[in-house]
Amino acid sequence: MDAETQENHLKAYGITYFSLKKGQKVKWLLNYRGGSFLLEDTEEFRKECTIRGVSFEIISDTEALTILEEISSPSKNMEAVLLEKAPKIAVYSPKDKMPWDDAVTMVLNFAEIPYDVVYDEDVLDDKLAKYEWLHLHHEDFTGQYGKFYGAFRTAPWYIEGKKRAEALAKKLGYEKVSQEKLAVAKKIKNFVIGGGFMFAMCSATDSFDIALSAEGVDICEPMFDGDGTDSDYQSKIDYSKTLAFKDFTLERNPIIYEFSDIDMTRKRRIPKTLDYFSLMEYSAKWDPVPTMLCQNHTMLIKGFMGQTTSFDPNLIKSNVLVMGELKSNGEARYIHGTLGKGMFSFYGGHDPEDYQHRVGDPKTELELHPTSPGYRLILNNVLFPAAKKKKQKT
Repeated sequence: MDAETQENHLKAYGITYFSLKKGQKVKWLLNYRGGSFLLEDTEEFRKECTIRGVSFEIISDTEALTILEEISSPSKNMEAVLLEKAPKIAVYSPKDKMPWDDAVTMVLNFAEIPYDVVYDEDVLDDKLAKYEWLHLHHEDFTGQYGKFYGAFRTAPWYIEGKKRAEALAKKLGYEKVSQEKLAVAKKIKNFVIGGGFMFAMCSATDSFDIALSAEGVDICEPMFDGDGTDSDYQSKIDYSKTLAFKDFTLERNPIIYEFSDIDMTRKRRIPKTLDYFSLMEYSAKWDPVPTMLCQNHTMLIKGFMGQTTSFDPNLIKSNVLVMGELKSNGEARYIHGTLGKGMFSFYGGHDPEDYQHRVGDPKTELELHPTSPGYRLILNNVLFPAAKKKKQKT
């Protein structure tokens, strides 16, 4: 899985998932040649690698033992983590076509990793219990329809989307979309507390925490829910209910395409040519979780924007790890935390291979980006729940 020899990093994750589905265990060799995978040698796996264009090397048992001995050395920042079972994956996404493309869905399809699509009815019906891993679609959990009002309130997709959301909320027994989305967010939070792994990108990150923090408080202007907001609602925000963020200030202006000051999109002053963020390096033996989530063939990832591009580090809770950051601009791009028995990762930006993806732009063709480091971070999170659980250092 290093930069020099692997021709298709993304599909390699699919091969690993395929192996797990076949009942074979896999060793993830953290920090060894870009985070390589050690699979059982079978004719079926060789054929799959060839068909999918994944580079592989056949080694003897003796060579495998030599590699594992090297990895186990206390002087090496490496570890072999056992992957035991293919996680059941759900993608939270509306069933209808929206005018943007979801990076996680695209990379799962490209890597040939199976998943189910779930949405509000499924979440509220407690169907998340069937899954180990959940991705949150580009979503607004606050009931403000993505804050697209300023630019797109006359667009047919916006008008129809608002009607569908209101009809769904009413069908599910809620007076407002904001109330229904809060109920969904609370169910997802409980999924994490119970041991699930949740991965979110773009606006699903900050809007999720904002919705939780505003429970019982009306933060939606009349064009969103038909009535006014609570007076002085900022003072009523409860940061103790959030997963990752604290002390943020909400954006009151409905015309401004922003939820709060968590996101740094509008504060950024960095040219595209210099927009790269760095992954943190962890001890593979003592901190295997963030090490797994940061496996890559480079520690420098090119930046990409979204409605929520990055996070203000001053507004991130102290118990949340910043795993990727752009130091020169003072922003966090990739963060991770625990809640109850479960974990979550938030990844800023919309599409790792489309610097400034806009509504209606064509989707990225991953056939052109099979070695994408930015997309690898997504797939690290997909495979992570397959790892053998062991007590972590506290």
